[in-house]
Amino acid sequence: MTDGTELYTVGQIARRTGLSVHTIRFWSDSGLIAPTGRSAGGYRLYDAAAVARFDLVRALRELGIGLEAVRRILARQATVAEVAEVHAQALDAEIRALKLRRAVLRTIAKRGGTTEETTMTHKLAHLSAAQRQQVIDEFVENTFSGIALDGDAEVVAEWMRELPDELPDDPAPDQVDAWIELTDLVADEDFRQRLRRIALAGASPVASRHGYELRALALRHAGRATAEPIPPDSAEGRAVLDRIIRPGMPSGERDELRRWLETVADARVERYWELIAVLNGRGPAPPAVPAFTWLIAAMRAHG
Repeated sequence: MTDGTELYTVGQIARRTGLSVHTIRFWSDSGLIAPTGRSAGGYRLYDAAAVARFDLVRALRELGIGLEAVRRILARQATVAEVAEVHAQALDAEIRALKLRRAVLRTIAKRGGTTEETTMTHKLAHLSAAQRQQVIDEFVENTFSGIALDGDAEVVAEWMRELPDELPDDPAPDQVDAWIELTDLVADEDFRQRLRRIALAGASPVASRHGYELRALALRHAGRATAEPIPPDSAEGRAVLDRIIRPGMPSGERDELRRWLETVADARVERYWELIAVLNGRGPAPPAVPAFTWLIAAMRAHG
């Protein structure tokens, strides 16, 4: 070169940029950055613009952008912003996958299961949102098949389908645990039959007359009796019972109400709602089964 432009050898560029000589030669041989010229001895020489391109390629590669994408940027077939957006989205997906993998590993470490359980845990956690929803939809449809659900029961059945579109970007181990436990629960035929009995019991007159009010009263009074605790068969337990169920209720209606409570007060059903709440990132509702269990015992003790 005779125009006074300063040129740099491969070694000089390596010292200026921190790149290895091998990397500089590889990028040059691959056509990313062509030499500006050659020395008298045949060595490659690069001008300041070429050195700037080496700096740009190094920065893009350190961000994880592949050589083909770099080539398109240098050829002005794509902008840095466009390529950066694509790679940011790819990194987002990779980060989500890594966080899910971490949560699954923590679940496996906590459970300490067999190799078969480990494989199943991994498989269940990696189901797509559509596949997870299909598991729950089939459970609800099969459980309530052939039962004419009234308005309230139909709403409850729809609530039972309420899964998030996907597990969170950073799923907590308890959310992975919740999904695995929920999958086991909905596969339990005894649990399905229990839900069918509850759905059928919901159509009884005693349920429609006392259901909502009784739940609120039981949580308030029987819940306190459980916490203190007050024995359900004690005189004080009788006084609590009278605050929940009016003493003058006919014995037949009282017995029917107790049988309805015995049907609907199921810890596994309550656990189902707890697991759905965990998956949706919500706090579970206050447990009702302990209060109902106390109430049932009090009704049995006091006729």
